[in-house]
Amino acid sequence: MQTIEIPLWLAVLGGLLALWAFFARILAPGMRWYLKRRLNRFIDSLNDRLDLKLPPFTLTRRQSLVDRLTYDSEVLQQAEIFCRENDAPRDVAMAKIDRYANEIVPAFKPYVYFRAASWLARRVLRTLYRVRVGLGDRRSPLKSLSADASIVFIMNHRSNMDYILVAHLARSRAALSFAAGEWARVWPIQQLVKALGAYFVRRNSGNPLYRKVLERYVQMAVEGGVVQAVFPEGGLSRDGLLREPRIGLLDYMLRTFDPDGERDIVFVPVAINYDRVLEDRSLLLDTDPDAERRSGRNAVRRFFGFLFKHIWMGLRRRWYRFGYAGANYGVPISLKKRLREEGWDPRRLDRDQRILRVKSLAADLMKGIGAAIPVLPVALVATVFARDPRAVLSVEELNHRADKLRNQLTESRAQLYTPREDTAYATEVGLRTLTLRRLVLELGGSYQAIDEELRVINYYANSIRHLLEDDA
Repeated sequence: MQTIEIPLWLAVLGGLLALWAFFARILAPGMRWYLKRRLNRFIDSLNDRLDLKLPPFTLTRRQSLVDRLTYDSEVLQQAEIFCRENDAPRDVAMAKIDRYANEIVPAFKPYVYFRAASWLARRVLRTLYRVRVGLGDRRSPLKSLSADASIVFIMNHRSNMDYILVAHLARSRAALSFAAGEWARVWPIQQLVKALGAYFVRRNSGNPLYRKVLERYVQMAVEGGVVQAVFPEGGLSRDGLLREPRIGLLDYMLRTFDPDGERDIVFVPVAINYDRVLEDRSLLLDTDPDAERRSGRNAVRRFFGFLFKHIWMGLRRRWYRFGYAGANYGVPISLKKRLREEGWDPRRLDRDQRILRVKSLAADLMKGIGAAIPVLPVALVATVFARDPRAVLSVEELNHRADKLRNQLTESRAQLYTPREDTAYATEVGLRTLTLRRLVLELGGSYQAIDEELRVINYYANSIRHLLEDDA
């Protein structure tokens, strides 16, 4: 019997190769089958309880969607225009398109969205705020909508917490797809945002090739029944007022819409308000031309200072939640019904005519949002001080003025939230928040707005100012 000797490194390499073969050929296929089976069961259970089931488009492999977008006929036509105008080879245009498509297309993970992210959103919101959703008669309209309709939530934008609040709002009803700005294109936020079904938008890009890729993705997603969540204001409100809508994404959705097709588009206004917006002072700085511009380092330092301050207050049991966060549904607008009543087809209008119609639709959606804005305690009490900033008010006088405002708002059918159904307690809650934040000064049982903080007080009063102006 002859003994064969082999080097130790060769034996180790052979063992590793055998181990890899076992994993790749035997263990991995079994694991993939098991995980896919569990995922399919999870998706089936989701579709049993969601008002709006997960559409096949959302569950399609990401690479398939990237390829479909890259070789879309309209995108390829735009690529030919790009090559002619820039005297560039086709490979250059296709490389750009592939990069844009990979940047835009999300990688939706149901487990991440409905388990981890949903749990985290609920915990964060309930830690920071008392959340109130669907006040008065503003309950969810989703159950009454056609299953064949594409739903688009149209929301005002007050805080970066809006993303969390709206996801919490719809957690048991639908999976939302947000348009995220370039701020989120950093590791690891980018990977998380894509796993949650969001797509990235370069909001001020004038690149026609990029805009065509983005346009076609939005149209494919809407046609595929993906529930969209859009902030038409295009950014956070800097002064508390509702901003003029930007119509880019709405226009994309309408350009190829067929009024006689099988699928409708239903726009659902969602109105958001807070007793405290975490970024309020930073937002107000953007409206002050004399304010000193802060560097990124200062912004990070300010954030961590804010965080540690409130952690320290919590450890000393002196921390309060930031009041109430409220969200209401407005009256849904069916695009098919609107086009039928107004007698126009977006596919047959030239650009200028279509833009006018889209602007009219956007204005009506913003009116729907404005009508549904929750009137929370801080906004109401802030309005009292904003209307008479020099006044020194006793608790009785403050309650009297707040009640007059409530009557005005009730007559205009505004959606007031009154904690414990007690108006005096609601005024107390709003006053306590303003006093703890040192926006209002207590003077021996009476209260007065602090001059240096009037811009912050007006910021909160502005959130409901349109409701009182409409009444007037």
